Amino acid sequence: MPKRVDHDERRTEIAQALVRVAGRRGLHAVGMRDVAAEAGVSLRLVQYYFQTKEKLLLHGLQQLAEGFGERVAERVRAAGDDPGPRDTVEALLLASLPIDEAGRAFHLVYTSYAVLAVTDEALAAQPFLQNPDAAEDALTGLLTRAQDAGLVGPDVSVRTEAISLLAMTAGLGISVLTGQRGVESAVAVLGHQLDRIFRGDGQRG
Repeated sequence: MPKRVDHDERRTEIAQALVRVAGRRGLHAVGMRDVAAEAGVSLRLVQYYFQTKEKLLLHGLQQLAEGFGERVAERVRAAGDDPGPRDTVEALLLASLPIDEAGRAFHLVYTSYAVLAVTDEALAAQPFLQNPDAAEDALTGLLTRAQDAGLVGPDVSVRTEAISLLAMTAGLGISVLTGQRGVESAVAVLGHQLDRIFRGDGQRG
């Protein structure tokens, strides 16, 4: 009997190939033929699963988000059995910075998606993210938990701080990618901002 093809698995493999090659070359320089070569499949097969480049890009974005979530979870586990709110916040933000190969690929590809969504009408017509506020909501929840535990001042606007941290991390990531600053400097700036927000060591609660 012919081997049964798992179509969801095949789509995932192709989308992961897109993320890999885009992480090396930049999303703007990647075509469906490049993705086919990276995945070790024919161009026709890529076109079969993703009729347009926009559909392939969006599926790739989903893979990028899943990989990001896995890296955050790994960093949280590395922080210990019962990490506090600050450790968890730091893990989330560090996972998005280009401080290692995985982080570099994430930041480069994600930023490329954002730029293309602005300049490409076909991609802009698609939902860029299923939940664009997911990271903001997650950070706000963590900061609220810290505030309830007395680790963040009662007058702090946790939503505003969450937005500020995400915007700052995005800017730091670009500065690292372009060589404006080094990884150690970016991590130090992030630590400085967390010290400003959290009282003490921020680990209680």
